[in-house]
Amino acid sequence: MLLPRRPLGSTGLEVSILGLGTVKLGRDQGVKYPSGFTIPDHRAALDLLSLAQDLGINLLDTAPAYGNSEERLGPLLKGQRHDWLICSKVGEEFENGQSSFDFSPQHTRFSVERSLQRLATDHIDIVMVHSDGNDEDIIRNSGTLETLSELKQEGKLRAFGMSTKTVNGGLLAAQHSDCVMVTWNLAQQDEVPVIDYCQRHHKGVLIKKALASGHIPSAGDPVGDSFRMIFAHPGVSSAIVGTINPQHLRSNASSALQALNLLR
Repeated sequence: MLLPRRPLGSTGLEVSILGLGTVKLGRDQGVKYPSGFTIPDHRAALDLLSLAQDLGINLLDTAPAYGNSEERLGPLLKGQRHDWLICSKVGEEFENGQSSFDFSPQHTRFSVERSLQRLATDHIDIVMVHSDGNDEDIIRNSGTLETLSELKQEGKLRAFGMSTKTVNGGLLAAQHSDCVMVTWNLAQQDEVPVIDYCQRHHKGVLIKKALASGHIPSAGDPVGDSFRMIFAHPGVSSAIVGTINPQHLRSNASSALQALNLLR
């Protein structure tokens, strides 16, 4: 059984309830996973994408800050770009093991144009602002969301929003964009009011760190418990999982389907 899809707010996009995060395709430095990993080669990455597609996943999450993830996805998706919805980001750069941030309109436009080239596509389905934590200041003073709105009008992206780190920032981002990306897992639930707001106002919601970047407890059924909690909320569009392990991906998809069946 394929993973079902949910609307991304009122954007007209339908996203699978699980999206595949691709940071591990391009970066193994400065990540918060509990154990190290080897970046998969081209064949392994192709096989992972094929498996994701077989499971019903149509959403890929990437970013300029994910090492060379975007550059790898361009060739990997050749001939199948229409099968996928790509979510990328602006604002954060990652070089020499360090993050830096630039939310200016000039850099925002440059970043989107660069992502289009790297991904070998004429449009990006979703572009999120990669917040440094100063959500409200970025929204009120940087002009980033306004620039993304212009790029949407130019046809270079289909929806835009912000990956936020605060409740007030999430609420403000939802007011000024199409969608938000917020943290929600068994240990961190303070951003649920953002999801509630988005549901009421038909804004899309992507969940990051749904499995706490691999740090969820091992007792009981934490993956199933996480997905039951998340997918019980009708405001959630999709949860991003960042595995490169085919077995983990199959298991996550199975747990997500079981969670939905129990909720029916």
